[in-house]
Amino acid sequence: MQFRDGMHRACCFDAHLTVSYDMMSIMRNKTPNIRAATKNASHDRIVSAAARAIRRSGYAGTGVADIMKEAGLTHGAFYAHFESRDAMLTEAADRAGAESIARARELVSAAPANRSLEFLIHSYLSQDHLKDIQYGCPMAALGSEMPRQSPEVRRVATARIKEMIDLVSHEIQTPAPDEAREQSLVTLATMVGSLVLARAVDDPALSKEFCEAALSSLTKPST
Repeated sequence: MQFRDGMHRACCFDAHLTVSYDMMSIMRNKTPNIRAATKNASHDRIVSAAARAIRRSGYAGTGVADIMKEAGLTHGAFYAHFESRDAMLTEAADRAGAESIARARELVSAAPANRSLEFLIHSYLSQDHLKDIQYGCPMAALGSEMPRQSPEVRRVATARIKEMIDLVSHEIQTPAPDEAREQSLVTLATMVGSLVLARAVDDPALSKEFCEAALSSLTKPST
C-alpha cells in the first residue's frame, strides 16, 4: 500500500507539474499576442486621431503631442509606433482617404437603382458635409496643401484620389469608358472645388450658392 500510495503521489505530482508547465507555456505564448494586440489598438487610435486632425487643422497644424493626447497616449510613446512625424502623416492621409471612399461606397450601395451617382453628389454637396470637415472628404480639406507634402504623403493621397475617380466613373451611365472617365474627372473636380470655395468664404449665402449651383449642374438631366 505504501508503494502504491507513493506511486499515486508521484503521479499526481508529475501531473501537477505537467499542468503547471502547460499553463506557463500557454501564458508565455499568449503574452506576446496580447502585447501585439494592445499595440495595434493604440496604433489604430493614433492614426484615426491624426486622420481627423489633418482634415480639421491641416498638415502643418497637426502636432504629435496633440495627436497623442487625443489618442489617450503619452507623447513619449509616439516613436514606438512611427519613425517620424511624416510617417504618421502618411498613414493619416491614407486613412482619411480610405474612410471617405468607404462612405462613398456605402452611399452608392444604398441608393436606388440608376440614382447612385445623384445620391453621392447630393451627399457630398450637402450642408452636413460642408460643416463636417474633420470627418469629411480629405481632397476638399487638404488638396491645396498637397504640393508641399512629402512624396510618401502625396503618393498615398494620389492613390486614394484615383480610387474615387474610378468609383465615380463606374457610376456614370455610358457605354464608352473614355467618356465615363472624362465625366468622372469633371464631376469630381466640380464637387471638390465647389466644396473648397463654399468653405473658404465667410458669406453663408454665397457658400450655399456654390454648393447648390454645382449640384444643379452635375445632376441636370442630359438632353
